[in-house]
Amino acid sequence: MLEHPRPTRLALEPLDDFVVVEYAEEEAETRAGLILPASLEAHCRSGIVIAAGPEAEGVSPGDKVLFPKDAGYDVRLGGTSQKVLKREHLIARILD
Repeated sequence: MLEHPRPTRLALEPLDDFVVVEYAEEEAETRAGLILPASLEAHCRSGIVIAAGPEAEGVSPGDKVLFPKDAGYDVRLGGTSQKVLKREHLIARILD
């Protein structure tokens, strides 16, 4: 008799100095009024750090960050697009 597979929640646990970032909405405005367009001249994207490896210093899950559009690896898990990239590729943390 076959058992029904149980649904599982997929998650990535980054190693070393890698971070997992979930893409932010296409356009966001910070409380200070800084507008971050989706394209940012088509070179940068913003997102929320959802996991950080043990050697990824200076960032924590929940941080909103800016990174080059072409850095890292695009991953699709559980219907959401995520980016896995090295900590050194993060440009800045966005403070609201």
